[in-house]
Amino acid sequence: MIKRIPKFFRSFYFITTALFVVWMLFFDSNDFVTQYQMSKQLSDLEAVKEDYMEKMEEVEKDRKALMGNADLLEKYAREKYLMKRPNEDVFIIVTKEEK
Repeated sequence: MIKRIPKFFRSFYFITTALFVVWMLFFDSNDFVTQYQMSKQLSDLEAVKEDYMEKMEEVEKDRKALMGNADLLEKYAREKYLMKRPNEDVFIIVTKEEK
């Protein structure tokens, strides 16, 4: 029965190469499935990085606008940090949440 298999497929080099390829495809820690998952994760992380870079540019633009305009800076401080002038009173209106 072994005589029916061509001699090329019975050679030591072919068998060794085939075993090596099978090992690299399925059993190695860097197999194709792992490589695919890692490349997908990399592309997802690059997209997230791009989103954060856009947000950083927007924040930097807002920061420059705030630092260049005193009226806008005062408005931001009043709204965000509830700051006031010495002769003013601040009233905070809290809306009631409906269940």
